[in-house]
Amino acid sequence: MDSLVSIITPAFNSEAYIEETIQSVLNQTYGNWELLIVDDASADNTVKIVNRIAEKDPRIKLFELEVNSGAGIARNKAIEEAQGDFIAFLDADDLWKPEKLQKQLFFMEENNASVCYCSYELMDEDGNSLKSIVNALPHLNKNKMLKANYIGNLTGVYNAKILGKFYMPAIRKRQDWGLWLRCIEKSGRAYGINEVLASYRVRKDSISSNKFNLLKYNYLFYRKACKFGAFKSGIYLIRFLFEHFLVKSTYITKVNK
Repeated sequence: MDSLVSIITPAFNSEAYIEETIQSVLNQTYGNWELLIVDDASADNTVKIVNRIAEKDPRIKLFELEVNSGAGIARNKAIEEAQGDFIAFLDADDLWKPEKLQKQLFFMEENNASVCYCSYELMDEDGNSLKSIVNALPHLNKNKMLKANYIGNLTGVYNAKILGKFYMPAIRKRQDWGLWLRCIEKSGRAYGINEVLASYRVRKDSISSNKFNLLKYNYLFYRKACKFGAFKSGIYLIRFLFEHFLVKSTYITKVNK
């Protein structure tokens, strides 16, 4: 396979991490990719760092938003510009293992899969391992995906040539959940690789670290992204709490290394 992969990366004040993130893409054993970085009106040296690296590799393309608009709009700008048959996502502070794209594209071709994701490890803000792995389920359907977001955005890849382009819904948070839900609605099923191919940086201000925000933004996801009524959204929020804390948590394993 030699299909072009478009990698979607929003960036906002990411000078501390963006170079390492780009390097993880440059280290990919699969080389036919384009990295579309959309700077969301950063006030630091993010643009300067990206430009310096992009001068040496034309596969890296920078787009700049004049006004800070949020990660969803930044991602949608990159998706709009994407030329690839496949679309993947990598935030400006996360990392990929070198064989990530190669293994997923091979899996997708071998299994006729239009949507693929994988396991990933957790690290702290300084890049130190949190000794936790989020394991990928073998497959997902719409019903399972409505209960909780089982696709780590940094691991997801979808076949835009077959499914068409999907964009982030116009909600403040949980846009990635909405996108992957739409992908699964179109494809019927998503397939997971239970191998750690990416590293997710857990930030102190992340949604998942604040339980109140977790409830608020998930309720709004059902209301705005799924277009559910208030009562149905409340029912799904209860289902989410059960799924997130009692079921999804069982797929997170501790490691000693």
